[in-house]
Parts: sequence; structure tokens; C-alpha cells
Amino acid sequence: MEKERRNADKVLYRQLRTMTCDALWQDAVARFDGSSPAARMEQVSVVRAVGAAFAESGTAAQKIAARAWLVTLLQDPAEKIRRYAMNALPKLGAGPAEEAVLLALLKASTLDREKKHLSETLDKIGGPATLAALRESGAAPLQTEQKVRARVARNEQPSVIRLESVLTDFKQLRIHLRCRKGLETIVRDEVISRIGANGKFRLGTISGGLVVLIPLAPFALADVFTLRCFSTLNLVLGTAHMAPPADFHAALATTITGPRARAILTALTQGPIRYRLDFIAASHQRGAVRQVTNRAYALCPDMLNDARLAPWSIDLHPTGSGVSVELRPRISPDPRFAYREDDVPAASHPPLAASMARLAGRVRDETIWDPFCGSGLELIECALLGGVQRVIGTDLSPTAVAIAQTNFAAAKLRSDLATFACCDFRAHAKVPGLGPHSVSLIITNPPMGRRVRIPDMQGLFASFFAVAATVLKPGGRLVFANPLRLESPSPALSLHSRQVIDLGGFDCRLEVYRKQA
Repeated sequence: MEKERRNADKVLYRQLRTMTCDALWQDAVARFDGSSPAARMEQVSVVRAVGAAFAESGTAAQKIAARAWLVTLLQDPAEKIRRYAMNALPKLGAGPAEEAVLLALLKASTLDREKKHLSETLDKIGGPATLAALRESGAAPLQTEQKVRARVARNEQPSVIRLESVLTDFKQLRIHLRCRKGLETIVRDEVISRIGANGKFRLGTISGGLVVLIPLAPFALADVFTLRCFSTLNLVLGTAHMAPPADFHAALATTITGPRARAILTALTQGPIRYRLDFIAASHQRGAVRQVTNRAYALCPDMLNDARLAPWSIDLHPTGSGVSVELRPRISPDPRFAYREDDVPAASHPPLAASMARLAGRVRDETIWDPFCGSGLELIECALLGGVQRVIGTDLSPTAVAIAQTNFAAAKLRSDLATFACCDFRAHAKVPGLGPHSVSLIITNPPMGRRVRIPDMQGLFASFFAVAATVLKPGGRLVFANPLRLESPSPALSLHSRQVIDLGGFDCRLEVYRKQA
């Protein structure tokens, strides 16, 4: 019977979600309010539907009215209706007034299930009043107390990572520079050229998607963020070996709150220490996250797990015998790519654009063309390396061209360096400066045919190679990400290098061609 009731609730909910907010309010809510207690139980899905629909598309006035209605339902004689109302409230931006009603209900309730759902709701909307009530009761679940403390800290004193703060306790510390698989050698070469000679770091091991950096002297995160080709910077806190769940969770909590983690977080954080825990390459780990973060909170109440806008992430990367526990700064926007004011669908990953620019190298008085410029990242990264006389970006999308122009200006590069035009690359002759033998470097991340459908990928790339052979100067280079097992049919272009890279679930070939003299 209960299963049939749940199925009926689901069917009704799906029907209600097809209605507009006005129709929900004027028809479904009015009918629910005028029904008998038994009929209200059969229509209880309207409570859930109002929470979801009004949060998604309701006006400010509709949300206020819906919130007031849900508060009245918290006094309904039926526990199920009260439960649906308390679950819907956080979606509509509940505040101190709703919090006070929920706290009063929590104090008065004698039902364990209701107390559980009230605690979960207060996890999401609770503020100082909830925190005070929890302290007064002395019996609050660790998860509820931690979530409310994190929420209060987030609202009252935002946390900031101090990039310039110097970390003096660096002995035995390892820094993992993680990148897309296939780009390790480019990251390594950038480390050697940019910061390898300053005496603060030396290179450690290199493996798929990972370059290890070993500090030799006090350093700041800002020192490492001078590098542009890595994807994430991770400070290794330790390793937890596989064991039965309770022991494994305890080992993780101990590592997360250990002396190294506390020292780093205290030195590099302004404001409360908030982090989120992430099992990398593992899904559906909510239960494990809850167990680990509750244990960590019991060990160190000053470290707050907070999935929303936390400045730090503690990433658990699988190893052969367990996981590597790594502390990663979550800085948005990335200070290295602050010029990226806007983007286009299927745009380049910024560190990939930086890696491609480094792979292309720096040539004096360079003229660069990106035939599929998108948001302009490859052109900007090349220009930031210096030595560029002119950059040209073309794209079929006028939106992409406008965004590329905006980003180029935001990078504080000379506007007279750049020409952007909306056109097919095969019509390049219409763009000033794109005649035969006019360009020393073509660099691009072309359409891959995955997010944007391309009717004839083979034909597109055949035309691309032909145009490159025409436009490049003798000795010029073509650097691009090739999604096909297709080489240039033109004898004028010779393959100089190729490396396979992971573009997020599929392999692509990063290739460099040279135009024959």
C-alpha cells in the first residue's frame, strides 16, 4: 500500500511540474487548501511541486507568498505534510523568520523522523539562532552543527586564500601539479624555464597527468601560479591506505586535520577555514564524505566542511594502495586567466591554450592566425609570451568574435596588435593580412564535432590543411589539436611532433607541422 502511495505521489508530482506557477497557485494550491484532511494527503505532492517550480521560475512576490504558505503548513496535523513543507522551504530562500518557526517545531516535536528532517532543513537555512539552540541543547548531530557553523561563517566572514603569504614550514612537502594527460612534458619544461632557477623548487617525478614539485625554501602560492600550463595545484597532506571503511574513514580524518594540514591552512587562509571533500574518480560517495567530515570535525572543530563556495578542496586521488590526500586552492577566477571575461561553448581549457602557446615557441615579429578563435585564448597566450607583431582571429560565430575581442582587451594587450573577423577560414583572403605566405604561426583548437555537430569532419580538416599550406610562410608552424587520425595531404607541411592528450574523456593528438622552405 505504501509503495502504491509513493508511486501515485510521483505521478501527480510529474503532472504538477508541467504547470506554470500561476496555475499551480490558483488551481492546485487552492484545491489543496480547500480539501478534507484525507484528500490533502492524496494531493501532498503539490507542496513539493510549489517548492521546485517557484524556486525555478517564480517571481519575487510569488516566492514570498509561497514561503508564507509553506510556513503555515508546518503547523499541519499531518506529519507528512509538515515534512514536505520543511523540505521545500530552503528552495525559496528561507530566513530568520522561517528559522524561528522550524526551531520551535524542533523543540516541540516528539517524532524522531520529523526531528531528522528538521535538522536537515536547518542544515541548509540555519543561522546564529540555530547555532545558539544547538549549543544550548548540547546534543546536536555533528553534521548539523558543522553545516550551520559553516553557513554562518560563510555569510558573516568570507574566507580568502592568501596567495602572497609565505609558507615557511615546507620540509617534506610535495606539490602535485596536475594537468591533462599528455601535457606533462610541457608543464615540466615550463617549470624548468620559469621557476627552476630561483632556488625555491626542484622537479620531482613525472607521470601521466602529474608533475611533482619539491619546495627547497619558503614559498608563496603566488610563486607557483606564475606557471600557466598546469590545471590544478595540490599540496600533498599524506596518504591513507585502504582498510575496512571505519578504519579508512578514521585515517582520512586524521590526515585531513593533521599538523601539516592545519599549519598550511592557518598560514594561507584569511577568515574561517572551510573546505569541501572530493573523492576523485569515484561517484556516489555521499555517505563516505559525511562519515569522514564528521570525524574530522570532531578532531578539529576549527576546520569546517562546506560544499558551497569553500576556498579549499581536499581531493582524494586514488593510488595503488589507497588515496593521496591533497589540498587544492579553489580560486575563481583563476588569477592566471583573469582576462577570460566571457567564454563560448566548447572553448579551450585555459591551461591547454597556454600549453599550446608554449609548444609553438616564441619567434620575433610573429604573425599569428587562429582560424577557429572561439574566445581567443590561444591568441592571448601567444601574445603574453611576447615577440608578437600581429594576431588575427577568425570564427564563424559573431558572438565568439566579440568575446575574443573583449578577452584580448582584458588581457591588457595592445589593441593595434589584433584583427578579429567573422568569416569562414576558407574565405581567409577577405581578411586583411591573410594572403599567401603571410603568417608565421597558425595555432588553433578546432571544432571536435562533439558539442557542435560538424557534417563533414574529414572535409573540414582537408580544407584546413590546404589553407594552412597556402597561408603559412616558409618555415612557419601549424600547432593544433587534431581529433582525427588524419595527416596533412600537402607535401608542403611536414609533421614535426605529435603527442596524445586527454581532452576530458577522449584522446586527441596535439600536433606541430612546419611549412617547407
